[in-house]
Amino acid sequence: MSFRKRNIGLSAGTDRTPASKLQSQPQRAVSSPPTTPGVRPSPDDGRPTTSTGSPSLDSLLAGHGGLPIGKTLLLEENGTTDFAGALLRYYAAEGVVQDQKVHVIGMPEQWGRTLPGLIGPAEAADDKSDKRKGERMKIAWRYERLGEFGAGVAGARGPSDQSLSSVDDGTAKPAFCHTFDLTKRLTHPSIGNITYIPLIPTKEPLLVSILKKLQTVIASSPPHIVHRIVIPSFLNPTLYPPEVSEPENVLPFLHSLRALASSPSSRITLMMTIPLSLFPRSSGLVRWMEILSDGVIELCPFPHSSDALSTSGAATSHEEPPQGMLKTHRLPVLHERGGGSDQNIGQDWAFTLSRRKFEIKPFSLPPAEGDQEAQNHGQADKMPKKEDLEF
Repeated sequence: MSFRKRNIGLSAGTDRTPASKLQSQPQRAVSSPPTTPGVRPSPDDGRPTTSTGSPSLDSLLAGHGGLPIGKTLLLEENGTTDFAGALLRYYAAEGVVQDQKVHVIGMPEQWGRTLPGLIGPAEAADDKSDKRKGERMKIAWRYERLGEFGAGVAGARGPSDQSLSSVDDGTAKPAFCHTFDLTKRLTHPSIGNITYIPLIPTKEPLLVSILKKLQTVIASSPPHIVHRIVIPSFLNPTLYPPEVSEPENVLPFLHSLRALASSPSSRITLMMTIPLSLFPRSSGLVRWMEILSDGVIELCPFPHSSDALSTSGAATSHEEPPQGMLKTHRLPVLHERGGGSDQNIGQDWAFTLSRRKFEIKPFSLPPAEGDQEAQNHGQADKMPKKEDLEF
């Protein structure tokens, strides 16, 4: 009976191929799979995800970092304002910059001329803001080259590090989200590729004809193209005829749009707005629209009588005061297949629309004006006493 050491692997045999043949065989280049501009895997479950054009809105969508391909987002807005329209313009402008197909329903070409102007990638804007914050926290210039304690030569922050960070290795990562300026207008070669579907009455129902036009345009495009469907002010009586708002017309249309978006042969995302002042959430029609949507977000602007409330909602005196509350009723969470988290549902969020940008941030109220104890405690935290300082 023979024994063999366990730590010695079995030999797979010798390769009898002559070395001359191995050298003569051409080496096949390993090609990476083609990537679609503006699409990246979700950090949560890896499904293809595209940006909405607003980094703060991307961070709310169930941990996907954007809107997953095949999902729809419904924006509800109270009052007569058009804050949701700004998010739609961000969404359409991001699609134009990423060379994606943008389909606008119910709006003329003038709507596409009001898209915000491009500033640059959102990652570059974040780096600049972080750099500005870092410059404020700098100490004496003579300590900059010392680096961190225990880091050795590698931790020195000399000019060599800056030159290494500026070297381009030829593998530049494409931008996923961009920053836009509402005071400017977008000029891009792909802006002429926007498809406008007018609300023209035909022999068949209006929503049926719109759906057929969308299916025709999407079917005629290459399969790798990403489509963005934009529906501003859905069911608004100033745009749509009265018979369109009937449930027997609206619900089959939304059900067909969801089936079209979730089709594996097409890559579609959709974002639409609806005025809650005309169609309240308590109605059965809006409830069914929310069920047929993957994400539902409500914008509640502050009334004019609560200017003091909106001003006090700013975290610091340098920030813009919020102009309303943002409620997340539903997010693209995929329970049946896994993926996504609903931790942002029910949280207090506020939105701010300045002259240049739209931003979503957490909402918190400072101490009340009559609460002197809380105010004094807050001031004490900001400015330490003289005897507490040690030199």
